[in-house]
Amino acid sequence: MKVELVNIGKKYEGRENFTIRHIDLVIEDKDFCVILGPSGCGKSTLLRMIAGLNSITEGDLLFDGKRMNKVEPKDRDIAMVFQSYALYPHMTVYDNMAFSLKMRKERKTVIHERVLEAAELLQITDYLYSKPSEISGGQRQRVALGRAMVRKAGVFLLDEPLSNLDAKLREHMRVELVRLHKSLQTTSIYVTHDQTEAMTMASKIVLLDDGKVQQVGKPSEFYERPANLFVAGFIGSPTMNIFHGQIQEGLFRADDDLFVVEAGEADREKLKDYEGKRVAMGIRSERFRAGEADKNQIKVKVEVIEMLGKEQLLYCHYPNGQPCVISEPGYFHYEADEDHHFHLDIEGLHFFDAETTERIN
Repeated sequence: MKVELVNIGKKYEGRENFTIRHIDLVIEDKDFCVILGPSGCGKSTLLRMIAGLNSITEGDLLFDGKRMNKVEPKDRDIAMVFQSYALYPHMTVYDNMAFSLKMRKERKTVIHERVLEAAELLQITDYLYSKPSEISGGQRQRVALGRAMVRKAGVFLLDEPLSNLDAKLREHMRVELVRLHKSLQTTSIYVTHDQTEAMTMASKIVLLDDGKVQQVGKPSEFYERPANLFVAGFIGSPTMNIFHGQIQEGLFRADDDLFVVEAGEADREKLKDYEGKRVAMGIRSERFRAGEADKNQIKVKVEVIEMLGKEQLLYCHYPNGQPCVISEPGYFHYEADEDHHFHLDIEGLHFFDAETTERIN
């Protein structure tokens, strides 16, 4: 099912400002769309508006071209999975999964068939006659997913479903959810504050901040071409190194004369209009090269080394105290409190307008 949001806005009664406003978004049929953002950005509000649990103040919500603003949640052909699982503790796993179908007065044979089908796909057939208190958190999460699956809905809505699980189980369930989405061939809209979940699961990411869409696109686009400084600082672990400075004679000169960078030809062309103006330059940790060079060189002191096996993160600082994170192969040898030279890979530079924070190159 195709979901469209046209100039959607939400203003709560008694509040002066809109929580979210001017949201325009198209989620194609069978998309796995992740709505990502920090706490309080409006992502759960947006999901609840799609579900019909929150009213829409302005704009239109369309499912396959049909306006859904006033349609009751039960009539929207959606299934929702909550962070808290929301299972009935006195019912067995089977009865929890079958509950919504019983309320719709489906035939017993249909109910039994759908519950068994979902249980088999989620690998919980052995627990169908257990109570929620008798199974693990990961299994309870699968039951909550199964309860949504049996509805055979056109749109799946998932509100931070993995946040209560431990790190190892979250990693496993991310893969399971992607497999599940592919097998169900439905549209999924997934809300999270965790960029790892977004980057590994989504076919499309929508990044929100302060109720506004910052960027929409594939995961790779967020990493390789962040639309503004907020996106650059939010996506990636470690986050992008950002340096403020000025364009002088076509070169980027960092504040306090930390370093001077001669960008590539294509970037220099884009930066012509910024001569004498303030800009910000970003570079990912893996885009530093060890050793000295004729130009685009920096000198930093290594403070802390985080060894991750195949790579190591060097937490460094410049003479003025500005921090910088550099990623190097794990087999390179570094020690804390050492001074080292690196040079910048000019193909990995990102430039932003210091005033608008929007991307330049």
